[in-house]
Amino acid sequence: MEGNGGAGATRWNISRPSKVVDAGCISILAVLRRVYSSVDASGPRPVLTLGTGDPTACASFRPPPEAEDAIVDALRSRKHNGYSPTVGILPARCAIAEYLSQDLPYQLLPNDIYLTAGCWQAIDVMMSILAKPGSNILLPKPGFPLYESWTMFRNLETRHFNLIPDRGWEADLESVEALADENTVAMVIINPGNPCGSVYSHDHLAKIAETARKLGIIIIADEVYYHLAFGNKPFIPMGVFADIVPVITLGSLSKRWLVPGWRLGWIATCDPNGILKEAKVNISIESYINITNDPATFVQGAVPQIIASTKQDYFNKILDLLRNSADLCYGKIKEIRGITCPHKPEGSMFVMVKLDLSCLDGILDDLDFCCRLAKEESVIVLPGSALGMKDWLRITFASDVPTLENALERIKSFCQRHAKLEA
Repeated sequence: MEGNGGAGATRWNISRPSKVVDAGCISILAVLRRVYSSVDASGPRPVLTLGTGDPTACASFRPPPEAEDAIVDALRSRKHNGYSPTVGILPARCAIAEYLSQDLPYQLLPNDIYLTAGCWQAIDVMMSILAKPGSNILLPKPGFPLYESWTMFRNLETRHFNLIPDRGWEADLESVEALADENTVAMVIINPGNPCGSVYSHDHLAKIAETARKLGIIIIADEVYYHLAFGNKPFIPMGVFADIVPVITLGSLSKRWLVPGWRLGWIATCDPNGILKEAKVNISIESYINITNDPATFVQGAVPQIIASTKQDYFNKILDLLRNSADLCYGKIKEIRGITCPHKPEGSMFVMVKLDLSCLDGILDDLDFCCRLAKEESVIVLPGSALGMKDWLRITFASDVPTLENALERIKSFCQRHAKLEA
């Protein structure tokens, strides 16, 4: 019998899990860990974080008391301590169907709704069921890197269409048409936009729908920031155009109710013409969900009360906070030589800013900028390369005003310190 080490040891047939390693390395959290590692822990100033999409550390961004009460009521009812159906409990699905239908020209049914453990699982489900040998999917650039991570696991080829900064980060539909072929299974849109802070107009969404119909591909509409629009354009769900093209909407409680840790998301099949059902997409979704994990049953049990009891005043308050923070962020960025913002954010919690390396001395790229900023100023922002945009930055403005002002002043000081001397 061979020993465990040394000469003649057993040769274990374990291959390097390259896809796991590669996919994990392009996640936002993995990139931010690298930036955080540059922070001088012995420094006198607190670390200010404008790098994540989780505003819950700020006292200003709290869930509504009605939502917290609903969770307590669901727990104390003792009705939600067991397993749930894999697609989700019926009252929660009914409540979400009714909630989404308020903005649609048709009525969603409970069977159109599948509950997931946050929107992350919803993305996993859709990337998994669409993957087949040789298929490809169209993703926005910049976009949310989790899509790319899941496609790497599923052997689903990604093709990136550009979002155009000077047009409010609208999708470049000419590039969409050029990229698509007979093996393209879907295109993804994120509206309101992460990472761009964009909100698409009715006309642009209609053009997206017509383009997808022309190409014969479905649309996956990531609407996690559902109704978090505070600019001149109202939020319009992609499902409004489902009579033109089949739409699969992904959403969650996390951002509008400010509860990302509750992990309650959904998939909604917006399919008034029955195209998805005819292709058995609904069966594929349910089959995949049957072999994955469910959201916590007590959170599902609280959903009807959360939706019914949260007052519009709460949502209006959050929109006012985001609008004021976005205005502050945009105005302060204008004062900083070395970074520019091509479009004022109108939704979500983020703004994309472009680095002008010609103005900065010794800064190699966006990751170098962020690591040095973390080390010298104890401020965390996300390198754009994590989102497919080299030499850009994503800044989160969902923060209390003093923290945001302080962080932006530190960024300004950093850029001034590294500014190239003008000839």
